[in-house]
Formats: sequence, structure tokens, C-alpha cells
Amino acid sequence: MDAYERLRLGERGVWLSIAAYLCLAALKIAVGYFTGSEALKADGFNNSTDVIASVAVLIGLKISRIPPDINHRYGHFRAETVSALVASLLMAGVSLQVLGSSFSKLFFSAGGEAPPDMAAAWTALVCAAVMGAVYAFNLRTGRKLNSQAVLAQAMDNRSDALVSLGVFVGVLASRFGWPLIDPLAAVLVGLVIGKTAWDIFRKTSHSLTDGFDAGLLEKLKKTVLDTQGVLALKDIRARTHGHEVFVDAVVLVDGDLSVSQSHAITERIEERMLDIHRIRHVHVHIEPYHRQPKLPGSG
Repeated sequence: MDAYERLRLGERGVWLSIAAYLCLAALKIAVGYFTGSEALKADGFNNSTDVIASVAVLIGLKISRIPPDINHRYGHFRAETVSALVASLLMAGVSLQVLGSSFSKLFFSAGGEAPPDMAAAWTALVCAAVMGAVYAFNLRTGRKLNSQAVLAQAMDNRSDALVSLGVFVGVLASRFGWPLIDPLAAVLVGLVIGKTAWDIFRKTSHSLTDGFDAGLLEKLKKTVLDTQGVLALKDIRARTHGHEVFVDAVVLVDGDLSVSQSHAITERIEERMLDIHRIRHVHVHIEPYHRQPKLPGSG
């Protein structure tokens, strides 16, 4: 499966999220109005804003599928990472909104409101189950494709499932005479959403600034050094573009080798990178290896 086929498959999960958000938002808002549940209505409006985040991810995936051109020699894969970054910022906004409304209800609510109908609780529970299934699908797809955008979408799905669970607990608690459980559960949900947004933002910003996993880079070094014909490794660098990894390496080989023999070494490195690490984009520069002459009197 090539990179562009991966991106196309990743779009399926985003389309599934958009469809789920549209249906659940309409259901929650309608039931919220009829049952008098402000929490369920707020959750429905939250889902309507999630549609925007999902569309941003979808646009990023579609841009990533554009082949390389004169202005983007490495392709457009980083649009996928940018879309994940946008999704994290939107999630952070939802987190602040949830925290603000829940703190307001916790400290400034006058109390005495009639508890919402149990239909609001069951609606929230069903919606949580639906979003949990969408989360599982996108998490599995994102891991399979190594797609930051699809994984970010999965984390957003999980946050929405938790919000709906918080609404269920809050409505249920208010029916049993514990109205403070509702805003306290909302505060916890808001914190979870904020933590998820921060994790996605940190990972995507690290990738966009050409940060790379030092542990993985050490493994790539070992793969190059273990390749037949490589005498030393002068330099190796790696960076991510969306779900693709690009590696640049400077290797030292026997200076007496022919051009054809040296080229065969680069092909072996490329083959090992693909077989061991599933990395398709490897640029290898060959230089002659010069042994340092021994100094007089040295062993």
C-alpha cells in the first residue's frame, strides 16, 4: 500500500466521524430542548463544532494526497500534520468552553432547577457508546496507517464520548438529588479534553519543527552501520512529513570501489530501511573512507 492509498483509507474514518457528529448533534439538541437538559444541549452544540474540526482534518488529508510539484518537492504530506494541529487547537477551545460553563454552574448557579427527564440520560449514554465505537475504529485505522491526523480524530472522538458520559452521570445524579455531581463531572471531562489537546499539539508541533524521536534515530543508525559495505556513518538525519519518514544519511565506504559498487551499497541501505522500518524515502550520500595514519611511536 503506497502513501496515497493510506491517506485515502484514512479519510474513511474522518467521514465516519462527520456523519456521527451531525446525527448526534441533531439528536442531543432536540432531546435537550424537550427534556430541559442544558448539559445535553451543550454537548450537542459541542458536536456541531466538532464537525468543523473533522472537516479541517479531512481537508488536510486530501491536500496530503496531492503529488509533489515544483514548489513541494517532498510532496504535501505535512498538510496532514497541520490539520492535526488545527484539530488540537479546536479541542483546546472546547476544553475551555466546557470548563468555563461547568465552573459557572458549580459556583454561581442559584439552584432549585427541576432535574431533567431521564430520556436525556439515556440519550447521552447511547451517544457515548456510538462515539466509543467511532473512536475504536479511528484509533485502529490511525495506528495501522501511522496517521497523525486520523489519530488526532480518534482522540477527539474519545473526548466526545467522555463528554456524553459526563452528561449521563450528571443527569442521573441530579435525579437522585445530587446536583453538584453534574458540574464536577463536567470539570473532569473538560480537563481530559484539554490534556488530549495538549498531547496532540505537542506531538504535531514537534514534527512540524523537524523534531524526531532520538530513540528511533539510533535504530536507524544501527541499520545503516550493519549494512554490508558500510565502513562508517558520517551523518544521519530524519524528519516526518505527515505519516511518512524522510531519512538523509552520509556513509563512508571503501574509496577503491567503483561507482556501480558504491551504488549497490546505497540500494542495500534503502532495502533494509524499507524491510525493517517501513521507511520508503531514503537519500544516501557516499563518501570515501580514509583511515587515519598511525602516528610514529603509536601501537
